[in-house]
Amino acid sequence: MNSATTYQQTEYAIDAKGLTKRFGEKVAVNKLDLRIPKGRIYGFLGPNGCGKSTSIRLLTGLLEATEGEINILGKPLLGHEESLKTRIGYMTQKFSLYDNLTVQENLIFVAAIYGFSGRRKQARIEELLAMYDLEKQAKQFAGSMSGGQKQRLALACATLHSPELLFLDEPTSAVDPENRREFWERLFDLCTAGTTILVSTHYMDEAERCHSLAIMEEGRKRADGSPQALMDAMPANVVEVSGSGLRQLKQTLGQHPNILSTAQIGAHLRVLVQKGIHNPVEFISQLSDGRHAQLARPSLEDVFVTCTGDRHVD
Repeated sequence: MNSATTYQQTEYAIDAKGLTKRFGEKVAVNKLDLRIPKGRIYGFLGPNGCGKSTSIRLLTGLLEATEGEINILGKPLLGHEESLKTRIGYMTQKFSLYDNLTVQENLIFVAAIYGFSGRRKQARIEELLAMYDLEKQAKQFAGSMSGGQKQRLALACATLHSPELLFLDEPTSAVDPENRREFWERLFDLCTAGTTILVSTHYMDEAERCHSLAIMEEGRKRADGSPQALMDAMPANVVEVSGSGLRQLKQTLGQHPNILSTAQIGAHLRVLVQKGIHNPVEFISQLSDGRHAQLARPSLEDVFVTCTGDRHVD
């Protein structure tokens, strides 16, 4: 029975129950439950101020929870913070390394923190410089690097000690789309090698890359699952309407109680219709004076809209 219990605890990189954090009267994280299997990329999706960063700080032990339990890599976080530090990595939202040190000096500094020395330290730094395409910047001051280069350096430092669990707090907020794409390729390389990754983002396209994700709003988890499962379970059908006078039509449709959301995308209106409506295309066509309407594939942004805001659907 003990071995079964141990297996159940350790198959999850993160197992949190009822996680709550209050700052005075403000509830920043509200009864958050998380179970993240090992070897997966899990996302926190939500706007600024929804509790993503606070949740990550609670899970890394940087903040103490007001309520709830946290198990990290099979161990209770409480009482094992020091031993778990060597098994996790953390990359903050803002570049937090030393601008007045070179790339190589930053890596040497982080290596010393984790007890690397001698040939082992040198070999690991050379490996990371090559892995993250920083060999030409090895002698460059970190403060003079581009956003993408700083991002690669920060990831190299966060993974220098080969952590089993990696926390990334909005890591691509200051880089261009090409660098974001390359960054995610590196994350999948890490995941394939066995690292579990929790990444927070407010980019829908990034969230769709995750194996699973939680949609956060005001400290609460509104939805949890794979991107496809969340889209399949969405309590609305998506109808696209084309024609003239879309701005006025958007205002008219937005007042209807069976329409959850309307948004203009180019020359179309994207309308979310409650699934209780039997024929959503005919329903929208009638409301829009016969304009052309057709069903469209749901997106993660549609899921986000149906899960959050004043018209939140449970």
